[in-house]
Amino acid sequence: MRLQFKQRLFLYFTIIFSIFTFGIYLFVHSREKETKTEALEERLDIYAETVKEKLASGSDTLQPKTLEYLLSLFPRHVRLTLIKANGTVYCDNFIADLSTLGDHSQRPEIVAAQKKGKGVDIRTSVSNQQKYFYYAIENGNGFVRVAMPYSIETRKFLKPDNGFFYFLLIFFVSVLLLINWVANRFGKSIERLRDFAIHEEYKKQSKNFHFPKDELGEIGDKIADNFRQLKENRNEIDIEREKLLQHVHTSREGICFFTSERKVEFYNGLFIQYINIITDEADSNPSVVFKAKAFHALQKFLQDLPDSYAEFKLKSQGKLFSFRITVFDNNSFEIILNDVTKQEKNLQLKQQMTSNIAHELRTPITGISGYLETILAQSLDEEQRVYFTKQAYRQTKLLAELVQDMSLISKIEEVGHTFEMTDLEVYVLLLRIKEDLSFVLEEKEIDFEINIPQNLKVYGNKDLLYSVFKNLIDNAIRYAGENIRICVDCYKEDNGFYYFSFYDTGIGMKEDRHLPRLFERFYRVQEGRTRETGGSGLGLSIVKNAILIHGGIISAKNRKEGGLEFLFQIKKR
Repeated sequence: MRLQFKQRLFLYFTIIFSIFTFGIYLFVHSREKETKTEALEERLDIYAETVKEKLASGSDTLQPKTLEYLLSLFPRHVRLTLIKANGTVYCDNFIADLSTLGDHSQRPEIVAAQKKGKGVDIRTSVSNQQKYFYYAIENGNGFVRVAMPYSIETRKFLKPDNGFFYFLLIFFVSVLLLINWVANRFGKSIERLRDFAIHEEYKKQSKNFHFPKDELGEIGDKIADNFRQLKENRNEIDIEREKLLQHVHTSREGICFFTSERKVEFYNGLFIQYINIITDEADSNPSVVFKAKAFHALQKFLQDLPDSYAEFKLKSQGKLFSFRITVFDNNSFEIILNDVTKQEKNLQLKQQMTSNIAHELRTPITGISGYLETILAQSLDEEQRVYFTKQAYRQTKLLAELVQDMSLISKIEEVGHTFEMTDLEVYVLLLRIKEDLSFVLEEKEIDFEINIPQNLKVYGNKDLLYSVFKNLIDNAIRYAGENIRICVDCYKEDNGFYYFSFYDTGIGMKEDRHLPRLFERFYRVQEGRTRETGGSGLGLSIVKNAILIHGGIISAKNRKEGGLEFLFQIKKR
């Protein structure tokens, strides 16, 4: 049978108040007994201190007259015992034959007096089989012990007064009646509050839902108001959470949140991209950081937890990565991965930029000057003149291409926001590039595969994205070798980005140290990638900056199966 609220309220408060009342009674009873015991101890302490003073003013033993005088001051039933430090009794006014008394050094009151200076015990005397209240104090080379028979009068003296108990009993009954009245008074308010808490239709009417005009009704009104505010705050929190998630997705850092049990809560695509580069495994599970050898420092930190924050650096695929870990109060934590290669080498690149530009311009200008000087200074036949003119023209085209690429990359970096953005079908764009390069692809027996949905659309600039994919394909055509396969994949998407993989099955990069510098202006690998193979040296730099314009980043890695792979993302609308 289920009890009504007022019945349960009455029962609960009755139990609580009973425990409370009983506790007070026990406390007062104990306190009163302790007070009376202390009073009795104080009385015995006076007797013991009096004896102690007499012993201090005279010899170590009391003279008969002195002992008789002291005992005349004490009640007749008080027992006085003088004990030496070794436990031998040398005076007892109740025992005539002291030889019958054994060693008293282990008596509880004597042991306590040795440690604290005084000791108390209630027990039956071994010598006369009478129960005593013993009190002992330390006296230089011995102990003074006084005892009072634990008689009916003593027990009555120590027994607490029961008047307070009867008062508590009357008070307890009165309070029970008051609790019953309160339970009946607020029963209706509780039922109203229960309806609001259980039934959804009442919550929907929270603005117009009113409670009875009593104390509990005021609480109900406050709860209804708090519910409205909580609902509004929850909506605001959901909005802020969406903002935070969007920020994490668009962050330039790889971010992942873990629970205290190391379960993945949330991560962005860049975190997976960095893990793939570092571990060289196509694994989309962030938990790989707990077992991969590259993250040994992170694993040791999580095992020891010497601090709530740590930062480490590691190298992989010729790149330098930093990863930071922050441990929160509930032992959940976040890991942030970041490619700091550019930051580390930014100063060096700036210093090299001026000399690189001068060097790259000097080559075609010197060629043009030499060919024209030969034509003007020497007497050439028609065939030779045409040959040198064509060579000068070819150098002029290289110079024009270099200037055009430099102009484009400068425009991207300085006024990138001026490029017109629109929805673009990437599949159609790649088909156009495949058609434009069909001749050279067939000549080198290169198979170009497009493994992306035909309806995939990104938000970007048509010319820049054309330049991105064309430069990547040109790079593969020039340096990857013949009879290879070039492939474009869209391996992941989220609310903000599409994630692309562009790779070839060619010779790849023999040394990883070149990988982070591929996107530098005018950078060329000496083995197999020289100026003689063509190009301005700005193609991949244009690719990187164009990807940045579209909200993403790009990185290069050697594929485990062979060839070079570029990973990047392009923003959705």
